[in-house]
Amino acid sequence: MIIYLDDIRENPRNTILAKSVNECKKFIIRLESFNIPVELDIDHDLGDFAKDGGDGIELVKWLVETERFYPIQFHTMNPVGLQNMQALVDRYWPT
Repeated sequence: MIIYLDDIRENPRNTILAKSVNECKKFIIRLESFNIPVELDIDHDLGDFAKDGGDGIELVKWLVETERFYPIQFHTMNPVGLQNMQALVDRYWPT
């Protein structure tokens, strides 16, 4: 199941919309409890929802810390945020 983390865009079909990092973490843990495969599509800037866990990079850091190396893609318009998130993926995700 694809979890789409974004504060303003509508989620694409067949995805779960999470508007904050903490909400996204809860969805991940819930899907794991049912052994449902997780995929992520992440925005960096989460506007007012950043107060609930930070921006998208905080989710990527948590994934690294907890060794959850799920398939991941980014849809952010923030080039620096994208670079920072991609750098974590490039460094830690198994090839």
